[in-house]
Amino acid sequence: MTTAAEPNPDAALSPTAPHDPFAALAPALEKLAAAVGPEGEGFTVERFRDNLRVRVHPTRLLNALTTLKTQDGFAMLAELGATDYLGYPGRPATAPRFEVHYVLRDLDENRMIIVKTGVDDPDPALPSVTHLWRGADWMEREVFDLFGITFLNHPDLRRILLPDEFESYPLRKDYPLRGRGERHNLPRITRAES
Repeated sequence: MTTAAEPNPDAALSPTAPHDPFAALAPALEKLAAAVGPEGEGFTVERFRDNLRVRVHPTRLLNALTTLKTQDGFAMLAELGATDYLGYPGRPATAPRFEVHYVLRDLDENRMIIVKTGVDDPDPALPSVTHLWRGADWMEREVFDLFGITFLNHPDLRRILLPDEFESYPLRKDYPLRGRGERHNLPRITRAES
């Protein structure tokens, strides 16, 4: 009679190789280096906890994102957002005011990479990625609506949350929090009129 093997109580205590969360992203960095230039020149890498963040120059952004999608399986754009660093403590004066980030997912390999780029005033603009990810359409419109960052060659770049006549960008750090801001310049509509 055959019996099932009994579990080894020492197996749970045996040392294993430490888990490297960035090992699975090494091929992506190699392909990125081939497309936009070597690390340090074409892009820089930041590792934070289990997130890999790649920072590229705006002129190399489209090439980097295209490479990650078409050559390395990052088929999903999970998030596209922006940050305004105006007056941020400790930030170099030469750093761009705005940072736009793209969170890419490879669902087959369960990998994630964050691509960041900077844009500056007075007319922040980046190329649109709607031809790569159709879902970028509304994400880019939201960033445009709230930060005023233009996405060049976007098929329908207009406000998505605020009224068309709204003239400012409320997520910018210089947007007035008190007093008479842009919201007071809009016509007042009562419930009966709506």
